[in-house]
Amino acid sequence: MLISSNTSVKVRYSETDQMGVVHHGNYVQYLELARIDWLSKLGISYKTMEENGIMLPVYTMDFKFKKSAFFDDDLTVKTYLRKIPTARIVFDYEIYNRHQELLTIASTSLVFVDSETKKPVSCPNYLLEKIKNV
Repeated sequence: MLISSNTSVKVRYSETDQMGVVHHGNYVQYLELARIDWLSKLGISYKTMEENGIMLPVYTMDFKFKKSAFFDDDLTVKTYLRKIPTARIVFDYEIYNRHQELLTIASTSLVFVDSETKKPVSCPNYLLEKIKNV
């Protein structure tokens, strides 16, 4: 399965250390931006999903840093849905700089959780339908 989207990120000064290198903690935010953008491009509002009682906490996160990103870099975060979601949704990511150099490979696994009971639930049908129609 390869439903994907590209998200652009401009590295801000506050995200870097004294050498101008992006601090590793900022990559978590880049992935979050890319996930929300992926959902949006699919026609799903993350905010509406939460308003309808579904939360998506991160269960696992994995990074492989190949090259550094720097202040003022234009990055592209490529987000891929790994498989049809069940109670979990798994994304793979590749982050490239403007020269198309692969900087980072990452993955996240998130769990669909009922906001009232705080218990895992199946992926909402409206999301499954959107995925199947791509």
